[in-house]
Amino acid sequence: MISFLRHFVVDSWVGRILAFVIFLAFVGWGVGDVITNMADDPATVATVGAQKVSTRDFAAALQREMPAMAQQMGAPDVAHIPAILRQQMGREVLQRLIGQAEVLEAAKTYGIDVSDEAVRDEVFSMSYFKGKDGNFDRQKLNAILSANGMTEKRFLGLVHDDIAGRAILEPLAMGVHTPDFVVRRTYAHETETRVIDLLRVPFAEQADPGTPDDATLRRYYANHPWLFQSPEYRHARIVVLSPDTVAKMVPASDEELHRLYDSQRERFHQPELRSVEVVTASDEMAANAIATLWKGGADWKQVQVAAKDAAAVAFDDARPSSFPSDALRKAVFDAAPDVVSGPVKTEMGVAVFRVTKVTPPREISFEAAQPTLRDEITQVRGPSMVSANVPKLQDALAGAGLESIPTDLGAAAAAGFLDAQGMTKEGEPAPLPATGELRDAIVKRVFAQDKGAPPQLMEAKGPGPKGQPPVSLGWYAVSVDEITPAQPMSFETAHGKVLAAWQNEMRHQAANQHATQFYVAAQNKGGLAAVVPEGAPLQKGLMVSRARPLDALPRDLGAVVMHMPVGRSVMGEDDKGFVVLTVTAIEHPDPKSDSLGMARVRDGLSESMASDVTSAYIHGLGKRFKVKILPGGVKAAMQDAGYGDDS
Repeated sequence: MISFLRHFVVDSWVGRILAFVIFLAFVGWGVGDVITNMADDPATVATVGAQKVSTRDFAAALQREMPAMAQQMGAPDVAHIPAILRQQMGREVLQRLIGQAEVLEAAKTYGIDVSDEAVRDEVFSMSYFKGKDGNFDRQKLNAILSANGMTEKRFLGLVHDDIAGRAILEPLAMGVHTPDFVVRRTYAHETETRVIDLLRVPFAEQADPGTPDDATLRRYYANHPWLFQSPEYRHARIVVLSPDTVAKMVPASDEELHRLYDSQRERFHQPELRSVEVVTASDEMAANAIATLWKGGADWKQVQVAAKDAAAVAFDDARPSSFPSDALRKAVFDAAPDVVSGPVKTEMGVAVFRVTKVTPPREISFEAAQPTLRDEITQVRGPSMVSANVPKLQDALAGAGLESIPTDLGAAAAAGFLDAQGMTKEGEPAPLPATGELRDAIVKRVFAQDKGAPPQLMEAKGPGPKGQPPVSLGWYAVSVDEITPAQPMSFETAHGKVLAAWQNEMRHQAANQHATQFYVAAQNKGGLAAVVPEGAPLQKGLMVSRARPLDALPRDLGAVVMHMPVGRSVMGEDDKGFVVLTVTAIEHPDPKSDSLGMARVRDGLSESMASDVTSAYIHGLGKRFKVKILPGGVKAAMQDAGYGDDS
């Protein structure tokens, strides 16, 4: 269920711009489409009372959301979506922005006044702008805003609007209550557990079928022509603009590397670290009693219980400076590991301790640290450089395509033949100026784009940190010049592949026969346990529920199992072999003994209900406030977003 509340928080003015741009850019990757659309723009797409939706905001949202929507529809990119569907996708994006404007207008109508002090406190509490001492750092704020092309006035306005919007929506969400009987019913449904016996019959473990005669192989070759073809090759010209490519254009200087190395001296010059368990008693008699118990074989938990009138503390990977007492520090770093030591008189009492781990000192030279330092500088500096150069690269593509890309943008170009796996005709990985998911996106685009189609600048995104939106991996454009279709391979050329394919099919058939025999026998004799011979790899007592599916089950069997009665068997297949299973029991966990599970169900239901409540509230605002959509602004935003095709 799509939660408007989640959209408002994650894609809100501050959440969308600050969390999705400043945080990720500071950590190491950039979000070009957002960063390049931060400046104020007087053009307006829609008005809601006194609120306005700017063309810049709408264009940025289109660039960010339309590709993801296209992928959900199974299309390689937005260009493959029919115009009428692109219209609907654009309307959905605009409606969400209008919903945010309606919330702000409601806040204004209700007289919600966000004071300058509240805005200041909000900014001061943001971790992005805190220095090493944990306090607000004005210079850090200025630097981050400057790097992202945002004025302080604009940023404070976004914070103001975010606070006002939360003042409207958060009380609605917090007021939701899920009835207990709904929680219990949902918990029972999600945690109903099938206990199963499972037998896997792998393809790879079937007997070697040997080598058939030539006539058999030729017949198999003739019946499976699609298996024995040389791949399609495409000659493509590619340009990539990413943090890695701009870093090669302006590499980190030795001065920058030395400065970063010196600023993180503790990281590269680490003293000996010790993990230690310490009990500090009030007098020597109590300390001796604890030491006797500890030396007698008691573990740390038992010592903590026995030392209830003393202070028991565990230090993990502690530096010498972590210990407030000179006497204790010296004793800890002189002691042998895994030996109960003491008593030691300290300023705070009499201590008994045991060193549990010793980490030797570590010295990393500047030369050894250089690659890591260079990567870190690239991660911080690269995204802002990419964002600054995206409009210039877009202009260059619009003017002369891939024929004339300025050399000062930090973009890297490549050209050549490759197949759908990114391999050259020589069987080597194509030398593309990209790696990982960015490289995969480029190869996929090469084989999705029509020959001769004009290059279009596109952004590749990858998963962000947990709970964060996707992050930008870089930008790329592709031009396909020549296509060499897949060609049938002669029998002689494909002989080795034909033999391997035939043998694999024989193993598949053998596995199918064996699995079917077990399945039929299990159905007739009460389950796998009664028919599987001793020594077979039968897995017994496996548990599967809707809340905790079993990875060992093929996906299509997962849902089937949850509807099977006790004693019923079923057979399925995945990419590794056949699976036969029997349901041996059905269990219904007691919600009274699983408070955490009940809490998770309650939280999930409350979140869904809060989504429904806030969505209904926004829908009601749409009827209350007059919304005016300006076609000129919409068209301008579509063009800015790269979808200016009159759709």
